[in-house]
Amino acid sequence: MMPSGPPPRVCWTSVVFLLLACCLLSTGAQGQMYQLRVEPKDPVVPFGKPLVVNCSLDCPSPGLIFLETALSKETHSSGLGWAAFRLTNVTGDMELLCSGLCNKSQVVGSSNITVYGFPERVELAPLPLWQPVGEQLNLSCLVFGGAPRDHLTVVLLRWEEELGRQPVGKEEPAKVTFMVQPRREDHGTNFSCRSELDLRSQGLELFQNTSGPRKLRTFAMPKTPPRLVFPPFWEMETSWPVNCSLSGLFPASEAHIHLALGNQMLNATVVSQADTLTASATAKIEQEGTQEIVCNVILGVENRETREKFVAYSFQGPNLNLSEPNAAEGTPVTVTCAAGPRVQVMLDGVPAAGPGQPAQLQLKATETDDKRTFFCNATLEVDGVTLHRNRSVQLRVLYGPTIDRAKCPQRLMWKEKTMHILQCQARGNPNPQLQCLREGSKFKVPVGIPFLVLLNYSGTYSCQAASSRGMDKMLVMMDVQGRNPATVNIALGVLAILGLVTLAAASVYVFRVQRQHDIYHLRPRSTRWPLTSTQPVTVAEELS
Repeated sequence: MMPSGPPPRVCWTSVVFLLLACCLLSTGAQGQMYQLRVEPKDPVVPFGKPLVVNCSLDCPSPGLIFLETALSKETHSSGLGWAAFRLTNVTGDMELLCSGLCNKSQVVGSSNITVYGFPERVELAPLPLWQPVGEQLNLSCLVFGGAPRDHLTVVLLRWEEELGRQPVGKEEPAKVTFMVQPRREDHGTNFSCRSELDLRSQGLELFQNTSGPRKLRTFAMPKTPPRLVFPPFWEMETSWPVNCSLSGLFPASEAHIHLALGNQMLNATVVSQADTLTASATAKIEQEGTQEIVCNVILGVENRETREKFVAYSFQGPNLNLSEPNAAEGTPVTVTCAAGPRVQVMLDGVPAAGPGQPAQLQLKATETDDKRTFFCNATLEVDGVTLHRNRSVQLRVLYGPTIDRAKCPQRLMWKEKTMHILQCQARGNPNPQLQCLREGSKFKVPVGIPFLVLLNYSGTYSCQAASSRGMDKMLVMMDVQGRNPATVNIALGVLAILGLVTLAAASVYVFRVQRQHDIYHLRPRSTRWPLTSTQPVTVAEELS
């Protein structure tokens, strides 16, 4: 592992080089004819690695050769006119100076060492927890170490897509910033940084190193507040539905919605569909007066809130009671309609004395009051709005049975073997049982259903309506008339005579037609008349 940052360049080499240059000025032109070569020439060396430097002098009588450097060095090998030195730990860019004597003249050669090192690490700076869609986002890549910096580049990646590249500066660690504008489809996308050390111009390779990815979470939230739906007036001790929704969310599945009644959170059922989030709950109010309901939607680092007020009220009643729900005929009955404080009641159109006061009605139960319905209307003023509530109750009056004389005639005249209905009816509470029995034989005739009337049904019937409240009776005379045989015989005789007369007339007509035909054929041809002639034929002609 190499330390970060570009390697330091040794400063004292420049001083030595200036001193040697001054010495060369005094050696004259003779020393300038020879060269001292330093190999390798301008090498690129990995950070911390050893390097063997060879200094060679091409002159007839070379002297000693020296290598001037601040690095640790040792003589590797040497010979006439050359010497090799081993640098054990090259850690920075520097200039190497080799010097030697040629004919008592000093000759100098140089070579520049460039040290390269891979970045220790490259990383993408932490992303915001949530990023609004469409807003500018600056992504920073941090590069620790790496040299040479003029060959080092940073690339910003979205998955494997290259979004941009920039050179790495000299600071440590180096910070490279890219600007992007996230989209909805970038939600959940991985971004990363990649360092590229390009040493291909030095005969080496392109070295790459990629940071760990970071996931971007984008969101979009409308400016409009959530929509609350609930009744403007809530009755105490009654559960009421509350709904809150907000559309235009992205991603709606990651949003959170809360419903609260004052400071009390409601247990809501949340549904996410497309870009809409909906919360539904039921709430029960236990305190009368103005209350507040709150809906809050949170997505990313933003939230939208709606607060609305409503009025909770207490509407007690109305209570509608009968002193005798099932009263016997003639019994006094009291009808009472009552409600809570501030409630005005009205019984069958008659208002009570004032709010909170009951309304009453008294009567003596009669047959006509049976199944009578009483109505109680209650009104309550809440925040300028009048609320209504109604109740009804039915009175049952117990009275004895009565046969309806209008529908049950006392005398009936029917023909034998015809269908009839005995329409007798009876009323009463409880409902009476009605039956009609012939006196003497106790023969029962059907009541209210069709039956075939026979001759032996004639007689007097006692119709009785009975219940637990008593009995009512009436007599019905049934006169069944049989069919008359003499009349039938006369009708048959008349029909027989008419048949004989018709038959005789037909026989006469046939006889005359046949007679005309015979006379026609017996006469001479010259005296025949057309058969179609209407000339009458006398009896003498017929006989001739």
